[in-house]
Formats: sequence, C-alpha cells, structure tokens
Amino acid sequence: TDDDDYVDMVLDDGTELHCSVIAIFPVEGQQYIALLPDKVVEGYEEDDVFLYRYTEKEGDDVELGMIDSEEDELLDNEAYEDM
Repeated sequence: TDDDDYVDMVLDDGTELHCSVIAIFPVEGQQYIALLPDKVVEGYEEDDVFLYRYTEKEGDDVELGMIDSEEDELLDNEAYEDM
C-alpha cells in the first residue's frame, strides 16, 4: 500500500487515528481532504468521513485545519452541485 494514501493524526482528546485518504479536492482556491478513520471514533458513526482544510508543507508534511461554518456551507453547496 502506498503511504500517500494514508494520514496519521491525533484528535484533541489524544486519540490516534490512521486514516485512508478518500479524496483531496479544491474549492475556491483552497484544498480540502476527506479522510476515513481506521477505527470508530466516539461520537461518530462507523463510516463517517472527516473533512479538513489541507495544506502541503515542506517535504512530506501536511497541515490539516478545522473547517469553519462558512466553509462548511460552501462545501455543502459544492457537494450538491456535483450530484
């Protein structure tokens, strides 16, 4: 398996996750990433996908940012347009 297809992350509560990358996609000039965790996270359903703002850093590093409500609305609109 190619390591580029996975992202390791730590949630605010310290939970470590190994996530499959489902997609990286641009919306209005900003990249976003959709991740599927390798285990069920408390408070979420089994197949819940996590969406984050995505920025590539130097080397292989990436930065994941929380999506604010304005961006969330923008992404929802994009999803409906793609249907």
